[in-house]
This record gives sequence, C-alpha cells and structure tokens, in this order.
Amino acid sequence: MTMSKRVLHVVSNVAHYTDPSHPTGLWLSELTHAWDVFAARGYEQHIVSPKGGMSPLEPRALKWPLLDTSAKAWLDDPERMALLASTARPEEIDPAGYDAIYFTGGHAVMWDFPDDEGLQRITRAIWEQGGVVSSVCHGYCGLLNTRLSDGSLLVAKRRITGFSWTEEILAGVARKMPYNAEAEMKKRGALYEKALLPFVSHVVVDGRLVTGQNPFSAKATAEKVAALL
Repeated sequence: MTMSKRVLHVVSNVAHYTDPSHPTGLWLSELTHAWDVFAARGYEQHIVSPKGGMSPLEPRALKWPLLDTSAKAWLDDPERMALLASTARPEEIDPAGYDAIYFTGGHAVMWDFPDDEGLQRITRAIWEQGGVVSSVCHGYCGLLNTRLSDGSLLVAKRRITGFSWTEEILAGVARKMPYNAEAEMKKRGALYEKALLPFVSHVVVDGRLVTGQNPFSAKATAEKVAALL
C-alpha cells in the first residue's frame, strides 16, 4: 500500500496593510481551490503560518463575484474554519514528512512571508529532498529570500510567475504596496513570466517549482503540483 502524499499549505497572520484601516489577509479561494484538488486525490493536508494560530481573511475575496462555491463551502464549514483559527507554527513542522509546500496569497503575505526563517527552513528542506515547491499569486513573496544549502537563492535562474505589477495597478492598490514583488523577483535573478492578459489563469512549471500568477490560477497550479506528485 502506498503512503498518501502530504502537502503543507502556508497562510499569513497579517490582518492589515501598513495603514491599519486597510484590512487584508488570506485570499481564501487560493487555499480552497488547491485544497479541493488535493483532497480529491486523497492527499493529507496541513496548514502553517509564520506565527501559528489565526490566519485573517482578505475581505475583498469574500464578496461577490470573487466568493465562489469552493470558498463559500469553506466559510460555511466550522471544522474547516477552525483549521484557519489554529494553524501550526514553523517549528512544529517536520519538513521530512511533506512532499510539497504551497504558498497561498493575499496582499498580507507581502509583510510576513519573505523574511520568515522558519518557512525558509521548511521550503529548503522540501526542495532538497526532492519535493515540490509551489505558490500562487502573492504567495511567491515567500520564495523571495529562500536560500539553498549552498547559499544560492532558490528562485535564481528559474522560471516563475506571481501577481504582476500591472495587476497591482489595475486592482487599485499599487500605492499601498510595501514593494514591487515582480521587480524584487527579477532582482534575485528569477526569470519572471506573466500572461498576456491580466487576471487570467497562468501557471509556470520549472522542474519541481510550480507558480501561479493570480487568484484565478489556484486550481490549475494545484493540478500541476498533483501531476508532479
């Protein structure tokens, strides 16, 4: 009998932009679409965040038309909502037990993902043991500063995508951003790609690195991860 594959989802603990009057958090559908894909294949799934505990939700993602069937089903399920109220801390995670890591997005992650050494440790271990490293939308901020054991950046010279600066401008939030994630990726030597049109599903696969551009790419990203697993 084969052991079930195990996937670790990463979510944010941040509840607002630099200005506390502008709330943000996890873009729920980016978690739920992937969760549904992995659940359908019988994978075991867990959730981690930089500080553990509660992961706030991005309010804009909970409104029509962005609140889709998958996200609404999660909101309506107390057991699943409890998973977001009590996420694990990085030090509680043994990366050796996971086949893939999946960084969710929402603008919140721009603040707490890039420099979290616990998340970097887990990501490095999963990559170096032959696992899949993946992200969707702003989740790629979690890969910005992850270095491998030889000191090189994980993203250097690798094809990658994530929420584009054009999409930030079109979403009307560019001025609130702490940095330009697309530009920061390019500075680190990543080979950044994006779809010709904004806000359409777009996934880039470079070996065991799988990245999706925006919230509408979550399901397709998870399917590419599952194909590799």
